[in-house]
Amino acid sequence: MPLTRITLCEGMSDAHLQQLSALYHQTLVEVFEVPLEDKFQILEILPASALIYDPRYQTGRRDQGFILFQILAGKVRSTATRERLYARLAERLEAELGIHPDNLMVVIQQNDAEAWSFGQGRMFRQEVAS
Repeated sequence: MPLTRITLCEGMSDAHLQQLSALYHQTLVEVFEVPLEDKFQILEILPASALIYDPRYQTGRRDQGFILFQILAGKVRSTATRERLYARLAERLEAELGIHPDNLMVVIQQNDAEAWSFGQGRMFRQEVAS
């Protein structure tokens, strides 16, 4: 049950954005133990002046193609699973969309199931989802 905010600068076509969204979700399903129908994303498109980042911090180079994935996950994943997600997402974005791995930043925040309500004013309970 992750909720992901994908933040990037203006300039990507709608078709490219849809590809990015689909590829990201396929990667979550493949690597991050997410059900296929569990797709919640916010695509945040900003003017270049509103997305401020260091071009070299912890990586080689970032440019206007920088993309930030902020993942709010309602289930804790192992370190190995998180590492696989980072690697596979970078690999697929580069191979399928030409996005350089240096332009990719992923931040995962975790909380518990009771922090979620998917509707009808009811708290999500893990045993209901199982």
